[in-house]
Amino acid sequence: MSSSLFPDGARVEMEAGGESHTGVRVVAASTTVVTVSLARSQVPLIGSTVILRWSAAPRGRYEVSAAVAGIDENRVQLRLDGEPQITQNRLYVRGGGGEPIVMSRPEHPDAIGWVHDISERSVRAHFTDVEVRPGHEVTLRVQLGPDAIDLHATVTKASAVRQQVPVRGPLSVEMVALYDPGESQAKIIRRYVMRYQLLMRAKAAESA
Repeated sequence: MSSSLFPDGARVEMEAGGESHTGVRVVAASTTVVTVSLARSQVPLIGSTVILRWSAAPRGRYEVSAAVAGIDENRVQLRLDGEPQITQNRLYVRGGGGEPIVMSRPEHPDAIGWVHDISERSVRAHFTDVEVRPGHEVTLRVQLGPDAIDLHATVTKASAVRQQVPVRGPLSVEMVALYDPGESQAKIIRRYVMRYQLLMRAKAAESA
């Protein structure tokens, strides 16, 4: 990685645990190690894996995974895993909301939920009364209009809140999972998200 490709002081996007943090500042960079500065609340755990992305205009974005090798207050040292690759921006376009989703896991009954939003690489979904944690491998069946797709995914974030008012109720679970779909599945997601965005723009124009 040359300094012209990834200069000191550059601003990048860092994805950690299913959450994306934009405007992360590069403090120093070499061909194998990058040090970034970010808010303390965004600092990942040592040993965890993150993904860095930055502009490769007009072709898309560079992307490289890295392991968190060291932390000094709000500065994080990242050891790069291979060479940066160019990915198209469309992979990170999100859309949808309300679509049915079924999560399957070994030795657990299927859990039925609904989608918050979906892209070609990840989904954020809501379930009730399930126990799921980051690192769990799951199979997700998502209904996108007339098409249903099955995705082998890894949970990267899960948060649970139990309803307390007016009475103690079910556990509400929000989950983020990452996957790497085949081209046929990616095409279905891409087509669905594009249709969804066009519909939302049309509704916004009608209400303006």
